Amino acid sequence: MSRSLAWCLLWLLPPAIGAGEVAGLRLWDGPEYTRVVLDLSAPIEHRLFALRDPDRVVIDLPRTRLRADAAAIPARGRVKGVRSGVHQGRDLRLVIDLVGQSRVKSFLLPPAEGSGHRLVIDLYPPRAEPRPSEAPVASGDREVIIAIDAGHGGEDPGAIGPSGTREKDVTLAIARKLAAAIDAEPGMKAVLIREGDYYIPLQRRYMLARQARADLFVSIHADAFHDQRAAGSSVYVLSPRGASSEAARWLAERENRSDLVGGVSLADKDDLLAAVLLDLSQGATLEASHRAARHVLKALSAVGRVHKREVERAGFMVLRSPDVPSVLIETAFISNPAEEMRLRDDRHQSRIAAAILEGIRRYFEETPPPGTLLARQALERPVKHVVQPGETLSAIARRHRVSLTALRAANGLRGDRVRAGEILTIPARGSG
Repeated sequence: MSRSLAWCLLWLLPPAIGAGEVAGLRLWDGPEYTRVVLDLSAPIEHRLFALRDPDRVVIDLPRTRLRADAAAIPARGRVKGVRSGVHQGRDLRLVIDLVGQSRVKSFLLPPAEGSGHRLVIDLYPPRAEPRPSEAPVASGDREVIIAIDAGHGGEDPGAIGPSGTREKDVTLAIARKLAAAIDAEPGMKAVLIREGDYYIPLQRRYMLARQARADLFVSIHADAFHDQRAAGSSVYVLSPRGASSEAARWLAERENRSDLVGGVSLADKDDLLAAVLLDLSQGATLEASHRAARHVLKALSAVGRVHKREVERAGFMVLRSPDVPSVLIETAFISNPAEEMRLRDDRHQSRIAAAILEGIRRYFEETPPPGTLLARQALERPVKHVVQPGETLSAIARRHRVSLTALRAANGLRGDRVRAGEILTIPARGSG
């Protein structure tokens, strides 16, 4: 055995209480790793190691048996198949045959969301040499990039409706429809964070949005509450407390500092200067997130009930990108039987996607990112702006990058006083 041991990974967990059973085997395959899940009758002790020639992972589970009706795992992703047998007369040995050499991680999950104890085995490809990040596109006609995150996935079904509708299926269906609608818009491009039924860790989701150089991150969910009468959609942005805690983590992790603040690296800055720069960047990101969320919430109110008429704030991990405006949309309450049925309806999913797109469109019309096709088009045409409570004329001029003189002239204003709800014409940029 030792001659064939080219590499080995080993985990030993605390002893289990009594004998156990593997009730089922499941497999989820994603673009970054393949996950094998063993449904257990109890938190069973396990010993895991990997072997080469051929590549395989061996799992020994003492005093455990495989239930006779446990489904076989299909060949998919990094898995060729799974074999089972008796080891040392009383133990269950499972062998996962692999497509090639893999990095292995395993951990136990406690019962949750209708599932019992689970042993999770994640199979990653060998580490590749890191590639240098691509430089931002210099073209003045680049598309704005919207990263769309379908909540949950794979082993994590999310909330489950009274009729058994799984949140992960609804969010993926709406995300795909939204992506198709965005891609049909001139000057916009969608990037799906999750393209299939697999799980992506929350922190990894917004990191993928950053890698795609997204201009906006949209996470799609379906709410749940113990009272089935709760109804309506909601839109969230990150709370300042969540932003500050994530800022501390980014400052503590040196590798996260590169190209973080508008292309300015924090890697060579002292902690005080880095903190100031990051705080300024996050303030702008939170403000942009709130503007985008406000537009999306207004658009959603046109297609159905909203749970609250104001954008809400929470510490969702998935919203914690320090430099990408991010919103989380609870499309409806899947725990409400009537809303669950609508969430399953293909036409209603399309209406939700269209409303989200409308909000995104309004957001980018108001503040198109510099260097994009939308920004160039904005320079060539006047747009409308609805004055929000607390806004001043000078702040509106700065936001739309026009002069105060041109803004006054376009609206026949003599002074700088504006009223909430007033509709202003924003002149073509460069006027005045």
